[in-house]
Amino acid sequence: MQAMMQSPTATSLFTTYASLTGSIMLIRTMVDQLIPRPLRAYLLSIITYLFRNFLPIKTKKLTLVIEPQVGLVRNEIYEAAEVYLGNIIGPNIDKLKVGKIAKQKNFSLTIEKDQKVEDKFKLVDLTWEVVSQNVDSQKNGKEKIVFHLSFDKNFKDLVMNEYLPHVLSVAKVTDESNKAVKLYTKSLTSREHGGHGPGGWGCVILDHPATFDTMAMDYDLKKSIIQDLDKFLRRREFYRRVGKAWKRGYLLYGPPGTGKSSLIAAIANYLKFDVYDIELTSLHSDSELRRMLLSTSNRSIIVIEDIDCSANLQKRAPYTKFPRSGKEEDHYKPPQLSLSGMLNFADGLWSSCGEERIIIFTTNHKDKIDPALLRPGRMDMHIHMSYCSYESFRILASRYLGEFDNCRLLEEIEGLIENLQVTPAEVAEAMMRSEDPDLALQGVVDLLKLKKTEAEATNNQEKASVKDDIGNDGLKLEETSLAHTEKASVSQKNPRDEFGSNVWYFEE
Repeated sequence: MQAMMQSPTATSLFTTYASLTGSIMLIRTMVDQLIPRPLRAYLLSIITYLFRNFLPIKTKKLTLVIEPQVGLVRNEIYEAAEVYLGNIIGPNIDKLKVGKIAKQKNFSLTIEKDQKVEDKFKLVDLTWEVVSQNVDSQKNGKEKIVFHLSFDKNFKDLVMNEYLPHVLSVAKVTDESNKAVKLYTKSLTSREHGGHGPGGWGCVILDHPATFDTMAMDYDLKKSIIQDLDKFLRRREFYRRVGKAWKRGYLLYGPPGTGKSSLIAAIANYLKFDVYDIELTSLHSDSELRRMLLSTSNRSIIVIEDIDCSANLQKRAPYTKFPRSGKEEDHYKPPQLSLSGMLNFADGLWSSCGEERIIIFTTNHKDKIDPALLRPGRMDMHIHMSYCSYESFRILASRYLGEFDNCRLLEEIEGLIENLQVTPAEVAEAMMRSEDPDLALQGVVDLLKLKKTEAEATNNQEKASVKDDIGNDGLKLEETSLAHTEKASVSQKNPRDEFGSNVWYFEE
């Protein structure tokens, strides 16, 4: 009995180990010879699946919460997840939202809240879940949609370093293949109109057909704009090297009807950039303008139209306290949009919180804009949208009328249009009144003749007014010293005789 209770000797342990090792080597050799490699991998995966699903082995899960915003700016992973999940929808999904908008090549699938999507990446099982969170119960039950990404925490580094970049890459390719330029505005509800949550933007598809080929403008000006845009896109490293934010400012100015809005659409269609239309009249403070800027995406165009009359910019800080009354409401002056806020919007620290952005201001009266807004670095390129020239007319005619050969009318139009102020919109409207090329061209001739008659009548009235003013002030002119008379000069803009000039300029 005592002999049986004795512990095994070292010799017996070594003998047992050698026997077991030999048996394992023999079995391994037989498996390698008798079972092909693909079949061995398949059997191993089955065994792994059985152990994982039927044995009580608990794995520690890690869940990443992906919200629409990171601080004050948009979360790129959130936007990429919205696109990516539409590509990996499996049979276990019970509810989907499907839609298609103009210019979109494929149907878009969106996962509804409280749904889960399974994914696999390099043998790692991942689970996406769409979760709804109440932002504030006092604000009409407002909700925020977030994504939960769960996986075995042992694979955290793999998910962070490889899987999430994979999600961003797939979403970018999907977006580019199914890209439709969008027009964002502040007045729509983002959740109902397909916009993103951050900033409260809502969007529609920008279905404007304008392109640089259809724009009726000077060829050299059009070429210079395209070259400037192309240069801007490829100079990311240059902007980093010189220490400037990767953005570009354009000022479009000129009379109404000269194609400023159409040029914005042509730029958006050329670059495939989304457009954010900001109405300054809807903003009440510089901080609100700053929040709107931060909620825009990269590779976008930020537009403020008619900036000279869209807001009354305050020149100093609007917050002031007047300790004349004990009432709190008498001490507070509500914040307002200020000129300094606009300057920071165009070229301040906050304007650098994003990349590959274009800022466009439009105006009918360039002289009414504060010069501080127009300097290089804020508005880098000033584009004058002028009246219709003969070259612009030929572009319009080829688009509206196709092929035509009425040389007589073309010569007449060429002789009239260069000396008149007529907008491309007016010429286009005249050509749209008839589908017959001859009748349409005759309509343009009639328009130009009417414009010429109106211009001559206006010129005659101004001449008569100038003569009356000179006659009334004759006595004063005789008393004026000869030195002062010689000092006065007519502007070189109209170098004709003094009574032939429509406007007089005097230098004191």
